[in-house]
Amino acid sequence: MKPFSLLYYILSVVLYLVALPLLIYLSFKQKYKESIPARFFLFKNPKFSSEDGIWFHVCSLGEAKALKPILELVRGKDVKITTVTHTGQLEARKYDAEVRYLPYEMLLPFWIKKQKMLIVLEAEFWYLLFAVANAKGAKVVLLNARISDKSVKKYLQFAWFYKKLLSNVEVIYAQSEVDKNRFLALGAKNIKVIGNIKLAGTISKTKEYEKPVQETIVAGSTHETEEESILKSFVQYKKQADAKLIIVPRHPERFESVYELMKNYADKHSLILSRFSERQDFDADLILVDAMGELNNMYAISDIAIVGGAFKEDVGGHNPLEPAFFGCKIITGKHFHDQKELFKYVHHVQYVEREEIHKALLASKDLPASMVEEKINLEPIVKNILEN
Repeated sequence: MKPFSLLYYILSVVLYLVALPLLIYLSFKQKYKESIPARFFLFKNPKFSSEDGIWFHVCSLGEAKALKPILELVRGKDVKITTVTHTGQLEARKYDAEVRYLPYEMLLPFWIKKQKMLIVLEAEFWYLLFAVANAKGAKVVLLNARISDKSVKKYLQFAWFYKKLLSNVEVIYAQSEVDKNRFLALGAKNIKVIGNIKLAGTISKTKEYEKPVQETIVAGSTHETEEESILKSFVQYKKQADAKLIIVPRHPERFESVYELMKNYADKHSLILSRFSERQDFDADLILVDAMGELNNMYAISDIAIVGGAFKEDVGGHNPLEPAFFGCKIITGKHFHDQKELFKYVHHVQYVEREEIHKALLASKDLPASMVEEKINLEPIVKNILEN
């Protein structure tokens, strides 16, 4: 092991030991009860069963979904997938692949088996993942690679470190020219701009629901504090329009707290509230979708989509392609830095501060539906990767 890699490894061990009490505590939390034991203690997380496959690593749900068109093009190959989050893991298990959680870096030298290729999506930059995979003979490829506006300063401050990390990478397929230039500034080589691979994905609904007669607003992938701003705006808007509001929180562990918030608003303003897990209909004024995998089905029956994650500075926005595909009029916040490349392809979006949501709802009446005009062809990219 090279001196820097050895020093980095020792530091990872020290951090592990320091964090051990917290890891044990968090492993009992519903959100982490599977991922933390798997990642940090290798519980039910064995090595891949074979060598010389194509290994994809993604972080969470969005990246796992983005794999679908790629995996269709490598059908028949020995495919492995690792994820970080539990939601990403559940999505990855839908594919014909061997799926694992990515272990903590300290464990990787003992866990990784030689693969033909490691394809890492977006911004999952783990030094020992790249270094160990490369040392064991895998070609390391970054696909859909990006460096967000919010994080670029941090990357440049540690350019010496990222230069070492990226020296293990054979080719980088970047989302945009801006991303390419940022990678160049970090000392990366062999960078190709391909656009965002999420544009290649097939968007579909899993169930058919009848569209409500009233104007239907869906607040999708919402985060803490966003629901309250949306509810305030909706209560104002409902005084001027016959409308109903569907809320789909981003994280299932927040279903109960969001329900309590919605109940307060329903009681205070004499609105009817329902939970989708109890009644699969849309008769109420306020509907909490407390079930996974329903968001596209909600977009399909809605007139307006308020896309969450962008009314807070620390999230970075969420994918606008799905509501645009279903013809929703899109409202989102101004903090969409992690989805900037995707929003570039979506037309007729209102970007507002949280106190302007009511105004945007009123303006929606005179605006056309959002739409996506661009597509991306993954076949030459995948062919290039497999031949590299």
